Amino acid sequence: MNWFQELLTNRALETALPEAIWETVVMVGISGLATVLIGGVIGITLHLTRPGGLMPMRILYGVLSAIIVNITRSIPYAILMVALIPFSQWLVNTSIGPIAATVSLTIATAPFFARLVETSLREVPTGTVDAAQVMGLSNTQIVTKVFLPEALPGLIAATTNTIVVLIGYSAMAGLIGGGGLGRLAYNYGYQRFDSQIMIVTIIVIVIGVQLIQWIGDKIVAAVDHR
Repeated sequence: MNWFQELLTNRALETALPEAIWETVVMVGISGLATVLIGGVIGITLHLTRPGGLMPMRILYGVLSAIIVNITRSIPYAILMVALIPFSQWLVNTSIGPIAATVSLTIATAPFFARLVETSLREVPTGTVDAAQVMGLSNTQIVTKVFLPEALPGLIAATTNTIVVLIGYSAMAGLIGGGGLGRLAYNYGYQRFDSQIMIVTIIVIVIGVQLIQWIGDKIVAAVDHR
């Protein structure tokens, strides 16, 4: 009871927690949107240009798959975000804050999302694609009217998983000035040995992850008519 009363009177939580939550929402929101757009395009291109795809291009597929997707995914985010500080400074004119953190967050998660998109599109039955080709649909029409609608549950699940990953990465970005809940936990919870802030930060992150996962599962259930 005394711990709970101390928690309610913790001035650092009262002033810093709302700002930290908002910065995390900004980081995850902007980088999530950029990841879906960039990673989605890469994922669709991977599926179309793979061997046996609608538009087989061995060289392009090899470059996207092996160099851009696989190599980027193999670099730990802690290393990647430090290495991208100069690039963030050049791109958004700052290397600290939530906006700067979205650069490394997007670069780290777009290849991850692209691979999930490619996997989801591969699950579309080949018979459905063949039928669309027989009907005379163009490749663009097949993508928009066959692949994306048929793979929609998988794509939504991929988006959900990616946002969950972004929440975890955003906490790591806070350690190098990205802001958000990670910075709150480090500046107050770790450096000032405030266990209350550390515990509350963990609880907020867990609640956020559970909420995103619950929403994603509900949407998947609503659109999956298989």
